[in-house]
Amino acid sequence: MTNPNPISRRFLVLGGALAGAAAVAGCSNAVGQDAPSRLDARVDATRNYLLQTYPATAPMVQNAKGVLYMPLMTEAGFGVGGAYGQGALRINNVTVDYYSAAQASVGFQIGAQQYAHVLIFQTDAALADFRRAPGWVAEAGAYYALPARGVSMGTDTITAQQPVVAMVFGQSGLMAGASIAGTKYTRIIPSTF
Repeated sequence: MTNPNPISRRFLVLGGALAGAAAVAGCSNAVGQDAPSRLDARVDATRNYLLQTYPATAPMVQNAKGVLYMPLMTEAGFGVGGAYGQGALRINNVTVDYYSAAQASVGFQIGAQQYAHVLIFQTDAALADFRRAPGWVAEAGAYYALPARGVSMGTDTITAQQPVVAMVFGQSGLMAGASIAGTKYTRIIPSTF
């Protein structure tokens, strides 16, 4: 027997996928009482992990104009997917703002994963553009440094050429290929998350 209304079935499946992605994305990193200090603790742990696991990144982090740490991005998808996380922008290793990151995607994808990422702002102009934007979006052409693959992190190759460097690391889950392209970063007030 055929379905008399195949469009309704597609919308039902699409709606279920969106609800599932939203439910996973709603698993925030720091909801509740004392959220700012808990989020800062996760940012500290992420920074320490990055520097201990990939020591060649230390000069780039130390010389950066600012670093956005996103300790935990949760991504899920079944045809339609999404990712969400919260983090902190640090200048001279001091938190100056908190941010949320959200991403939606459509295409062949099944599974869920979690990962951390950082945006390292190498120039004052790049940092100012990020902080001034009401919703900064990572572009598909963003420069990705993949520390797990042994990419050189020397300041001679990256700092001189790229205003913003993205690093995705600590992936776990059943979905391959974490990317921040299309991720929208929005400043949040600590009392609202």
